Amino acid sequence: MTLPLRILLFYVNHLKPKVDLNRVAPEKIREMNRKELQKIGSIIDVSPCEMERVEEGAFTATDGTSISYRYYQPLEMGKEGKSILFFHGGGFVTRDLNSHDKACRRLAQENRMPVFSVAYRLAPEFKFPIPVQDCYDAFKWLVSATADLGLNPERITVMGDSAGGNLATVVCLLSKQEGGIAPWRQVLIYPTADARLCYPSVDSLGKGYFLTRELMEWFVMHYQRTEDDIINPLMSPLLAEDVSGLPPAYVCTADLDPLRDEGKAYAEKMEAAGVDVEFQNFRGVVHGFLNLRRLCKRQNSAMHADIAAFLSR
Repeated sequence: MTLPLRILLFYVNHLKPKVDLNRVAPEKIREMNRKELQKIGSIIDVSPCEMERVEEGAFTATDGTSISYRYYQPLEMGKEGKSILFFHGGGFVTRDLNSHDKACRRLAQENRMPVFSVAYRLAPEFKFPIPVQDCYDAFKWLVSATADLGLNPERITVMGDSAGGNLATVVCLLSKQEGGIAPWRQVLIYPTADARLCYPSVDSLGKGYFLTRELMEWFVMHYQRTEDDIINPLMSPLLAEDVSGLPPAYVCTADLDPLRDEGKAYAEKMEAAGVDVEFQNFRGVVHGFLNLRRLCKRQNSAMHADIAAFLSR
């Protein structure tokens, strides 16, 4: 673990004011996160990559709601018509397009592909399965829009970190279930895969490493609609009976992340079912290192190189 990352963890664990999650509304938590990101964003991450274009847009969800997205066009585009549909992390409750703006710019630049970052609706205002449906609607919208955008509908990669990784692979499950065009690839960055929180790393790393068990339980409580939701494969894809036939997957985990074991288990489940899987566990980093490039430069760069190689095939 790098010294800057140790300093960040010391700040989070010992100096940062403690918040009683049971006494603070989710909207207040979101506001606090936004302010903290503005305060330390330049400390934990590097400057944003320059883009050819960054535009806001919207599509219509199944229930008629307008869902926003942000489009990133890199300075140099590949000629294969490939694109990335990105779902941000944040436990289905927090984060937004701005929290992952730098990450999406890097992904667009390093893969020479346009990125569409989706502002799916958040819990608890919009509980499971509404965020799932928003993301699946985003995929279907992008498939239908590719002709106008000069893209290939059969070369769309679904990608996300943490809760976004969960949503990306669930989009693949739904696409398989309903038939038609499916995602070309799935990239799952330290995904949450089992809402039961029953894997050993949840207990061994659930305190002191940024993402805590307490916070994960708070996320699940706000996301679930009923007690039975946590065993629904669309919330816990590790519980899906059949994951064969899913798109090739790149799955990575962080070695100091409570989600480490379930991410590895999901990669192994897909591989056992015949899915082409590349798995990487990055040592010395914590959950969220996609957005900690200044603090986890070596591992972050290696992850981006892995993704670029995976998507170039």
